[in-house]
Amino acid sequence: MTFDSELKKRLIVAAAQVVIENAEELTALDRAIGDGDHGLNMKRGFEAVLADVDVLAGKPLPDMCTSIGTHLVMTIGGASGPLYGTLFLALGKHLPPAPDLSGAARAFSAAVTAVKTRGRSDVGEKTMIDVLHPVAGILEAAAVGGAGEDLTARLRKAADGGLEATRPLRATKGRASFLGERSVGHLDPGARSSQLLVHAACGVLSGLMAEAGGQGA
Repeated sequence: MTFDSELKKRLIVAAAQVVIENAEELTALDRAIGDGDHGLNMKRGFEAVLADVDVLAGKPLPDMCTSIGTHLVMTIGGASGPLYGTLFLALGKHLPPAPDLSGAARAFSAAVTAVKTRGRSDVGEKTMIDVLHPVAGILEAAAVGGAGEDLTARLRKAADGGLEATRPLRATKGRASFLGERSVGHLDPGARSSQLLVHAACGVLSGLMAEAGGQGA
């Protein structure tokens, strides 16, 4: 798969739009167990990314990710800015310009590890890691065993399962941790925004593969 300017633009637009369109839901989720600003902050960050989409899509893939990370750090604020910024900055550091599946899997795993380190968090602590970690696991397994036709479906399923797994957890990180047992029964807003981004990327990539299949028929 060639990450040309058109594909990069489609990925950026899909990611930004899904965050912007779901900002109210993210705010409601955060209001239940946090300070209620996750949706607004994420919307502001991805609006800034979307406003610069043509410039970003014209950059080499690693530089594009680095620039997105910088945009997010500068505009999102709160805890999410450094965490999502770290995710994209680390992707920019570890992605080759034209990654194959193995290269993409290694870079994504490295980026998730960087977020874990930055947030001092791991799986099972009711954070975005509960979505990102299993998605990284699917990519790593696919890099070894082959992508298969259903890779994007498996990535979506991993993201969905990771999000739902946050519902029964007691939060131990961030403002939600102050609620103790009262955080149980709520989805984590950061996990939801991560799940939305995974779905957005998978939607673009699966659509591209469908187009390629149709052209080859």
